[in-house]
Amino acid sequence: MPNFENLKKQAKLYLRWHRDRHYPVAARIRAVLPRFRHLNDHEVLAHSFKLSDAQELIARKARYESWKALRTGVLTMTDTQAETLSRPALLSAEPQLFVTDLAASCEFYVDKLGFAVAFSYGEPPFYGQVFRDGARLNLRCLSSPAIDPKLRDREHLLAASITLDDAKPLFLEFQSAGVAFHQTLRTEPWGARTFIVSDPDGNLILFSGKGA
Repeated sequence: MPNFENLKKQAKLYLRWHRDRHYPVAARIRAVLPRFRHLNDHEVLAHSFKLSDAQELIARKARYESWKALRTGVLTMTDTQAETLSRPALLSAEPQLFVTDLAASCEFYVDKLGFAVAFSYGEPPFYGQVFRDGARLNLRCLSSPAIDPKLRDREHLLAASITLDDAKPLFLEFQSAGVAFHQTLRTEPWGARTFIVSDPDGNLILFSGKGA
């Protein structure tokens, strides 16, 4: 049946992503498969992950207890129902920030903002990723600004937005770490509390949480 074939292809795609150490897939594996929930991204990607694991992931996403149950369910569905089930899922979104010195940027995000380095690539490194909890930022080196700094600052052009439950504790943490703010903590007209951090290259990162 064509729709079940699509699901089989999705399972093989997850398997390939894990084999290729594609970091975004680690979050999906950890969220869906209970035995991976205690592992961080690096540990998930280093862990054994077989086709049967990928098939179980697809089945659990579709609210079936096993691949066998999924197969039985799909074969009894109408074409419309099966097509809805096999619709590709978006795993995550990762803003890409342009920086002039990857090492300096990583140091800022780690030491000042409490992120960790997921990976860096190149000799010397020109591409990398930092993360904190569910937030991930990709860093790409450029020798010159990708956007006019005066325009960015005048129009408050954001490079990324990060949401959290309450922005105030994080603002106080960053303040104690000596972080430079483009905008300090404030309550917006729509009720959210926000602040904006400027990184060493002037990238503006918005942090937004629920109001008081």
